[in-house]
Amino acid sequence: MKCVNHFGGYLCLPQNAQIFVSSGDEPSQPAEPSAPANPPQSPGQGQSEQNYCRDIDECTRGRHTCSADQICYNTRGSFLCQCQPGYQKNGDQCVDRDECLLSHYCMHRCVNTPGSYYCECNSGYRLASNNHSCVDVNECQVSQPCEHQCHNLIGSFICQCNRGFELAPDSVSCIDIDECAYSPYMCQYACINTPGEYSCTCPDGYQLQGTRMCQDINECETSHECTEEEMCWNYYGGYRCYPRNPCEDPYVRTSENRCVCQPTTACRGGPQSIVYKYMSIHSDRTVPADIFQIQATNIYPNTHNTFRIRAGNEKGEFFLRRSSNVSAMLVLTKSLEGPLELIVDLEMITHHTVANYRTSSLLRLTIIVGPYAF
Repeated sequence: MKCVNHFGGYLCLPQNAQIFVSSGDEPSQPAEPSAPANPPQSPGQGQSEQNYCRDIDECTRGRHTCSADQICYNTRGSFLCQCQPGYQKNGDQCVDRDECLLSHYCMHRCVNTPGSYYCECNSGYRLASNNHSCVDVNECQVSQPCEHQCHNLIGSFICQCNRGFELAPDSVSCIDIDECAYSPYMCQYACINTPGEYSCTCPDGYQLQGTRMCQDINECETSHECTEEEMCWNYYGGYRCYPRNPCEDPYVRTSENRCVCQPTTACRGGPQSIVYKYMSIHSDRTVPADIFQIQATNIYPNTHNTFRIRAGNEKGEFFLRRSSNVSAMLVLTKSLEGPLELIVDLEMITHHTVANYRTSSLLRLTIIVGPYAF
C-alpha cells in the first residue's frame, strides 16, 4: 500500500491506484500512477494478479504458531490462537478453567471436569432438565423404601409403622411391639403377644370380660355334672356338688340346709340344730376382712348368747367377733391361697337365765378359696 496525504488525514491506497487531485473548481485530472516493479508485501498478505493485497489464511495453510490444544482463528492480515471451550490461556499454554469457582449456577454442588463441569444434587433430589436445578425425588413412589407407610418430605422421606409396630434402628423396617412386656398388668391373667397386637386370656372357669378382665363362669347356670340328689355350688373358677340333704342321724332335715336333732334327748351336750352354709372367696385376699355374719334366727327373752369357733380353725385363720347379743362376725385374719376348701363350725350358745340351762346351735360353713385372686 502507499500513503497519500489528505486534508485532515491520510489514505492508504494500493500502489497502482489512480489519484485525482482537484481544487474544487475544475475537473480533476488523474495523477500519474506510480506502480513499482516489485511492491513490498506486508506479512499476512499476498499480491493478486491485479496487484491487490489479499489476506493469507494462516490457519488453513499451516502457517500459524498455535499449539495442538488451541484453535486457530484467521484474521485480516494475521491470526489468533484461542483455547478450547472450558480452558483459558496461561501464558502460551491452555489450562482448565475451574467453572465451579466462578458463576456455575448449580443449585447444590458443582463438579469441575477437564474443560467443563457438571452439577450434582443432594440426596433426595435429582437434576432437573436444565442440568442446573434440583427437584425433589418422591422416594415413596420411586423405590417404596418403607416396610409399612411412607411419607415423602422435601429432599427426604419418613417411614411410619402400623399400630402395634415400631421403627427398627434402620428407620425403614418395622418390628413388633411386645405389649405384654410393658407391664404385668396388661391382662388380669395372661397376655399373649401377636404381630402388631396382643390379646388377654383367662384360665378355665373364667371368661374374658372386655379386653383384659376375667369374669367367673357360673357353671351351675350353664353346665355341670351334679346329680338330682346334689346341689351345685359355684365358686370362683369352678363348681362343686354337695348333697341336698346333708343331715346325718340323729339329725333330720326340716328345711333347706337345716338339720334338727330328733329326739332332742339324742343330742344332749351337742347342738340342737345344724345349718349348712357355703361361700367362696378369692385367693390371696387382703386381711383382715369380714367375710361372714352369723345371726340368731329366733330371739327369746331372758337369754344371753355367746359365739365361738368350735372347729376348723386349727391354724388360726379366723376370728369370731361378737357384734351383739344375737350376731357375730367371722373375720379372716390370714390370707388363704387357693384352691382350697375349709369347713368351719360356728357355734352359738344360748344361756337361759331364768330356767338356768343352755342350748347350742351350729352353723357349718364351707369356705371354698378360688385358685386366683380374681
